[in-house]
Amino acid sequence: MTDVQPRTDAEIQQDRPGTASSRRVVLMGAGAVGATAVLSACGTGTSGTNPNGTDFGDNPVPAGSADAGDGGDAGGNTGGGSGNVLVATSKVAVGSGVILDEVVVTQPTEGTYKAFSNVCTHQGCKVSVIKDGSIICKCHNSLFSIEDGAPTSGPAGQPLAAVAIDVDGDNVVTAA
Repeated sequence: MTDVQPRTDAEIQQDRPGTASSRRVVLMGAGAVGATAVLSACGTGTSGTNPNGTDFGDNPVPAGSADAGDGGDAGGNTGGGSGNVLVATSKVAVGSGVILDEVVVTQPTEGTYKAFSNVCTHQGCKVSVIKDGSIICKCHNSLFSIEDGAPTSGPAGQPLAAVAIDVDGDNVVTAA
């Protein structure tokens, strides 16, 4: 009768010339492919759907009110050589703001209006809430200042892009 001795993986590999791949290498490669697929799913896209799978609202409202309103002139020209009307100044509360289709208009102090892109600089979600002096992106909980759009908390490292605006009478308008 012959004694059977178990062989290690290293001994088996030595008996097979030309086999450079071990199971470990193959599994690591498969893991890298899977990780790449997962990370690419976290990227930004232009589909109009936010990363959590829900659609963005078509009719955003300002923080703390039922309807943003725009004085009925949204997208219209004021006729005085100014830009397009974004929102009535009366709709932008002091210490808060209004989230519109493309911009966030804030009033950090009485009579001072600021505007920023409503696209979060972390992963491209649209910001969705203004509360306690912060513009909030609920996708990953980034907070931005209503005064200058700078990130104050969360994963976002860059400020919201500033948008040039003017006040024309009772309206906040795009800068001409």
